[in-house]
Amino acid sequence: MPTLWHNCHLATLAEGRYSIIENAAMITDEGKIQWVGPQGEAPTNPGCEQVDLQGRWVTPGLIDCHTHLVYGGNRSGEFEQRLQGVSYAEIAAQGGGIANTVRATRAASEDALFESARRRLACLLKEGVTTVEIKSGYGLDLPSERKMLRVIRRLGDELPVTVRATCLAAHAVPDAYKDNADGYISFICEELLPALASEGLVDAVDAFCEYLAFSPAQVERVFQAASRLGLPVKLHAEQLSSLGGSSLAAKYQALSADHLEFMSEQDAVAMGAAGTVAVLLPGAFYFLRETRLPPMQALHDNNVAIAISTDSNPGTSPVLSLRLMMNMACTLFRLTPEQALAGVTLHAARALGLGDSHGSLEVGKVADFVAWDIERPADLAYWLGGDLDKRIIRHGAELTFKQETP
Repeated sequence: MPTLWHNCHLATLAEGRYSIIENAAMITDEGKIQWVGPQGEAPTNPGCEQVDLQGRWVTPGLIDCHTHLVYGGNRSGEFEQRLQGVSYAEIAAQGGGIANTVRATRAASEDALFESARRRLACLLKEGVTTVEIKSGYGLDLPSERKMLRVIRRLGDELPVTVRATCLAAHAVPDAYKDNADGYISFICEELLPALASEGLVDAVDAFCEYLAFSPAQVERVFQAASRLGLPVKLHAEQLSSLGGSSLAAKYQALSADHLEFMSEQDAVAMGAAGTVAVLLPGAFYFLRETRLPPMQALHDNNVAIAISTDSNPGTSPVLSLRLMMNMACTLFRLTPEQALAGVTLHAARALGLGDSHGSLEVGKVADFVAWDIERPADLAYWLGGDLDKRIIRHGAELTFKQETP
């Protein structure tokens, strides 16, 4: 049955701006948006269910386009160590860092991984997140990467959220390939990716291009393997050093290049020409006490779409709030609240290859939206924490959530 949502104000985010319609209405049917406009112009349909939104502000459902929500273990002890002066290198030498998470993830059952990830994801959903990307990358062998991706698929099947699964097997070199990173890349390209893609577990392929992970030449081999399998690519690039990874991502028409603190003007030019989205991750920037800002002016000058995400992960960004990232993107990276909201809706959808179906309130798109009890859209980036009163609608149906503990 069609539903008329009325007595509201819309921030449609069409074309990446607020695109406000005051005193508005919206008609949804079969999970899609059928009509959007001023309330006085709404089509008359006697059989339409009517929902009074009581003057609320309606935005698209929020989209968290870069997360690592599925993992075993906990690294809060390492956080304490770093605050007491122990270096990351020392922690790694003790068996900590990503190796710690890999061991815990390999040891955990699928059910245990699902339950811990479900609790973390529930925090995001309660904030109005209706679409999320989740990466593998803490398995680093075929059985463990498969296990992670199966859990990611299960989260999308059992929770009221659209989930995109990204294979990040090229995250770090596992112990079995110590001093043989090229051999591990060959394994990913020739065995791991083809197997997981054939099982329908992968929506996109990612890699970590850094001096402490994989070189551009090694990443290019992964991109070529993904292309042969018909899978889009993404990239962790320029977080700690400038290797030209984001230009490489643009060369392969990547959906996104993420982090980007050390990217160059040339990288920004390449990304703008390719339509590759820049995904900025203020949680990791803050948690690592980074001081080098992404080159915001170069991104703006080259018309690079900017998305914002949590990068939720156990080591460098244990973030459970996308709204907090909106504020941090404004305060740390000098985005406007309007740009931050576009970064967690329209541009985040594009970073997942979902720009045609998600991210804005337009006819034909999926009816995912949030009706907020706020004074203006900027409030979403203004308030630090807290649970803003809201009504969350996914595929045209209102959701309710119980209290969860992460």
